[in-house]
Amino acid sequence: MQLKFQGKPVTLSGNTVKVGDTVPDFTVIDNNLNPISLKDTKGVRILLTVPSIDTPVCDLETRTFNEKASEIPGVTVYTISMDLPFAQSRWCAAHGVKNVTTASDYKDRSFGKNFGTYIVDLGLLARTAFVVDSNNKVTYVNYLEEVTDYPDYDEILNAAKKAK
Repeated sequence: MQLKFQGKPVTLSGNTVKVGDTVPDFTVIDNNLNPISLKDTKGVRILLTVPSIDTPVCDLETRTFNEKASEIPGVTVYTISMDLPFAQSRWCAAHGVKNVTTASDYKDRSFGKNFGTYIVDLGLLARTAFVVDSNNKVTYVNYLEEVTDYPDYDEILNAAKKAK
């Protein structure tokens, strides 16, 4: 799969995930330096990866999902980046983010590798969205062709509403 960052092609590492796949396991780090793996998540989940929550597009994306997450009962939203947990915690506090769980893939890069979102050239994660149902099946996938573009919020939210 070929993606671009600011118009320039980038190389992704890892396995591409498709609709119908069983969600791969992963371990990311929460804002308190605790690991979160697949077994720690339940129900319908929106898993987002962004290059850095401290950039305009990622900032708006995470804040938008923070606002809209409460509109879908039983759906948990995770935003995963390579930002350190300390920076994520500080950013969440500054922006009042309470409905999205931010997590970092800095330590093992297992999310990036297992979902094919790790940008080798930059050491960042690509902008992607995955919806996972309560049976750990992937029901929606979007690897944005241009990493700096905004995702289609409504499309992702509608996919989450349909997942069970």
